[in-house]
Amino acid sequence: MKLILQKQKFLNALSAVQNVVGSRTPIGILNNLLLKADKSQLTISATDLDIGIRTSCEVGVEKPGSITLPARRLFSIIRELPSEELTLDVDSKLSATMRCGSAVFKIMGMPSEEFPAIPEFPAKTSEKNPIYKIEQKALKELLKRVSYAMSADEKRYVLNGLLLCLKDGKLTIVATDGRRLALTDQEMDFPKTGEREFILPAKAVLELQRLLGDKEDVSFVVLENQILFSFGNTEIAAKMVEGNYPNYRQVIPADAKERVTLERELFLNSVRRVALLSSEKSNSVKLTFGKNNLEIAANTPDVGEAHESIPVQYKGKEFTMAFNPDFLIDPLKNIEDDSVHFDFIDELSPGVIRYNKPFLYVIMPMRTA
Repeated sequence: MKLILQKQKFLNALSAVQNVVGSRTPIGILNNLLLKADKSQLTISATDLDIGIRTSCEVGVEKPGSITLPARRLFSIIRELPSEELTLDVDSKLSATMRCGSAVFKIMGMPSEEFPAIPEFPAKTSEKNPIYKIEQKALKELLKRVSYAMSADEKRYVLNGLLLCLKDGKLTIVATDGRRLALTDQEMDFPKTGEREFILPAKAVLELQRLLGDKEDVSFVVLENQILFSFGNTEIAAKMVEGNYPNYRQVIPADAKERVTLERELFLNSVRRVALLSSEKSNSVKLTFGKNNLEIAANTPDVGEAHESIPVQYKGKEFTMAFNPDFLIDPLKNIEDDSVHFDFIDELSPGVIRYNKPFLYVIMPMRTA
């Protein structure tokens, strides 16, 4: 294999795939990237067996072929090269020589045949496995609205991802860690036979958020135990999380008794400031709703206290609720609107944050002393 490469194009392609490479995998080949050159295209693939990413870039191919090379080392070398054009030459003993200006690097590769297969995105659609399409920008926005509420607790592996539900002409995405729940949806065209739901693992969610652009569509297809995404020059194949997602509908409270509309940025910054005096042990801030006023307070014995008031339109009876400040901050910083609605029933029932998009966020209150 012999290639003439543009440094920046090659580096961009390496950046797209290398996050998937595990740092401490005992399976040597999983530390490597698969490079496959044909015609005027170089395809680069990475996998950790749960998620695989494949992308491509234009190159000059003097001699087609394939090899796997150590991901981290290859990326570090290319990033530091002194000029824009380089050659990559692989001999019969799997030694890869890179030349750029007066710099020469040699690294040893492994045979491409040993690299695990990553499923190809199907060329045709079928009634059983339709190809779904949504704008990249729209999917990226939907993921941003809810992904922070995924669980990081590996014991609750079924919550270590997002529930994607394709039903009634809508894509609904749900995240929960058992103490809060975020839900958003968007209308989508797909046949009735294409109705289904699956759990997309957290790693695939993070890679999609990192790689999705603002233009054109992303296509995806749901296979027996994998979801494949295709957009631009990139394909992602992810194993579904196995198991049954909890019935999220039953934790969404019935109609609220009160609604307070809050200026999002003002509320977010006030909670952030006051939370500086909450402690790891009593990680809570109190919200006290009074006549046309909301007081946000934190009090930690032996540390100190903080409180701040913001004007709100509220004329009901005074009451206090306590929340984990991080759980309040997360949705507020991922919502793209100037104001939010805070709905509540009473001090012990979950609060609900909404705004003018199809979105809701249920947050469990903490006990107040």
